[in-house]
Amino acid sequence: MMRKACGLVAGCVAVLILAVPHGVEATDGSFLPKIIPVQIPYDAPPAPEFPDIPKATPAPEVLSEDELKRAEGLLPLLEGRQELYIMGEFVHLGKPVVPVLVKALKMPGARLRYNAIETLSIINDPRAVPNLLETALDLDEITRVRERALRVAVKLDPKQSIPALKTAVDDESDTMRRAVAFLSRYVRDVEIPPLLIQLLGDSERYVAVTALDSFWRLTRYAGEPHDWHGSTQEQRKQWALEWKAWWEETLKNRQRPPETSSGKPTS
Repeated sequence: MMRKACGLVAGCVAVLILAVPHGVEATDGSFLPKIIPVQIPYDAPPAPEFPDIPKATPAPEVLSEDELKRAEGLLPLLEGRQELYIMGEFVHLGKPVVPVLVKALKMPGARLRYNAIETLSIINDPRAVPNLLETALDLDEITRVRERALRVAVKLDPKQSIPALKTAVDDESDTMRRAVAFLSRYVRDVEIPPLLIQLLGDSERYVAVTALDSFWRLTRYAGEPHDWHGSTQEQRKQWALEWKAWWEETLKNRQRPPETSSGKPTS
């Protein structure tokens, strides 16, 4: 057995020694293999075949009486185990179902009303804005639903939401005031900067900091650096006067007619 093993090892060594002159080169006492390029035939894989998937049924432009009754029957199911499926049903019906869906904003169940607001946000129809603003300003509604209703209303129609923002800026809930400070950056109107200047002196620091950021995004005015995060309300009110003075001066320059080379305003 030992003789056979020794013979096998000796044979392998002999083959290796014979292969050295043909397959490797000796450099500094080491053996380096040669790289021999070889062209391997390559066939591209066949193009994938996808089955024809039937398209979804388009949403109706006008709902029939049966569809309207069914939509009203689905409203209570916006809260429960099938709520996501029901939201999808309303989204599929599209904008014609908005007059039915806004009825959920008056129904009992905070989660039901919240899901209705989310569904209106997905449908993206500005006709729902008056109902959303009414919910946002309802003091008997919970803050989470009010704040979400205001956000969706500003998303759907920023200009139409300005009166609600002007009302909510004095809201007792700091969550609503912070929502006004944040959402104002998406409303490009001359009535918005005064709201933000008022919120710069808010009793809550995070509301003031949010208003400061929104004011900069709208006007690109940063003002003098102050320690807003470590400030008191009295300090923030005092600093807000700087922003107020800048805004009033900006309005004067905006309303002032341009002057000619002679110094007289043009007609």
